[in-house]
Amino acid sequence: MKKRYFAFVAVTAILLIGGCTQETQNKIGRTIQNWTGTNGVLDIYMGGKLVQRFIKIDKLSTATGTQDGKPRNYRFGYGYLDKNFNYQVDKGEPKLYFEISNYSTPYVFYDNPTGK
Repeated sequence: MKKRYFAFVAVTAILLIGGCTQETQNKIGRTIQNWTGTNGVLDIYMGGKLVQRFIKIDKLSTATGTQDGKPRNYRFGYGYLDKNFNYQVDKGEPKLYFEISNYSTPYVFYDNPTGK
């Protein structure tokens, strides 16, 4: 009986999500990711060279206006400054708030490949 119930719920969920637009599916995925957390890495480049790395980022958020609620042209988050680029939080590497521009900051955001 439990197997049938689980199968019914799983099929229903797949059909509901499949009927959503791509944007709605993305929002659902981000919501699930916010519940489970991520181990994100943000690499910032200048002149094609890696100049700064933040690790253990839960998520990048798009800023919104206080009065109008419209999205702003930057993202923000919290992460540890990985000074030696080793994907680990070492002594002296603080957790910081950061903002990055959607237009002028060349960056890549990804899951930590080491899983640490």
